[in-house]
Amino acid sequence: MAENIENNGCSQRDNAEHEGYVKASRSFNRIWKERDSAQPRLLEAILYKDNFNRAYKRVKANKGAPGIDGMTIEEALPYLKEHQQEITDRIYRGKYTPSPVRRVEIPKPDGGVRKLGIPTVVDRTLQQAITQQLVPIYEPLFAEGSYGYRPNRSAKDAILKIKEYAEQGYTFAVVLDLSKYFDTLNHEILINLLRKKVKDERVVQLIKRYLKSGVMENGVVIDTEEGSPQGGNLSPLLANVYLNEFDQEFLKRDVPCISVVVKHFCNTYG
Repeated sequence: MAENIENNGCSQRDNAEHEGYVKASRSFNRIWKERDSAQPRLLEAILYKDNFNRAYKRVKANKGAPGIDGMTIEEALPYLKEHQQEITDRIYRGKYTPSPVRRVEIPKPDGGVRKLGIPTVVDRTLQQAITQQLVPIYEPLFAEGSYGYRPNRSAKDAILKIKEYAEQGYTFAVVLDLSKYFDTLNHEILINLLRKKVKDERVVQLIKRYLKSGVMENGVVIDTEEGSPQGGNLSPLLANVYLNEFDQEFLKRDVPCISVVVKHFCNTYG
C-alpha cells in the first residue's frame, strides 16, 4: 500500500511537472510567435507581385539604356515573366547576385565627365521594388529642408524656400557642394544607418550586395568599395538617407538648411 501511495505520489508529481512544462512551453512558443509576427516582413513586401509589377512599370516609364547584358526594357518583360519565381527564390535564399553596372561617361558643363553606372533592367526593377517599400519608412524622417529626389518636391520648391528665408531677414548663406557625393558614400556608415530603421536584415544584405556589385568598364569588372552609382533606382534614396545625418545636425543647432541632391538625367545615354 505504501509503495502504491508512493508510486501514486510520484505519478501525480510527474504529471504536475509535465503539465507545468507543457504550459511553460506553450507560453514560451506564444511569446516567440508574437515576437516573430511583430517583426517586419519587408522582403516579402518588396517581392510581392503587385509591388514588383508596379516597379517594372516605373522602370519602363523611365525608359533607359540596357545594362551589361544588353537586355532592353521590352525584352525584360518576357524574361521576368519566365524567371521571376527563380529570381525570387534566389533572393529569399540569399543567393541572388546583382550584375555589375555598365560604366557610362557624360560630359559636364565645366569640361569634365560625370561617371554613371547603368544597372541591368532586371536589377533596376528590383531596386525600384526596394525603393517603393523604403520610401514610406524614410519620408517621415527626412528634414523639412530636404528637397532632392523626394515626392512632390523639386528644385523650384527649394528656391521658393530660400526666398522665404531671405524675406524673414536672413542675409547670409553658406553654399556647400559635396564633391563626387554618390561616388564616395561610405558603405559601412550607410549600412549601419539602414539598420537603424530597416529591421529585416535580408533587405539590408540585399542592398549591400547592390552596393558591392561592381562596375564594368572597358570589359573589366572593377570592385566597388565605396559609393552608390548614379543611374540606379535605389541610389537617390540611399543618398538622402546618408545626407539626412548632415541635415539633422543643422536642425539641432536651429540653423535653416536646404539640401538638394542634384538629379542628373541619364536615361538617354547608351
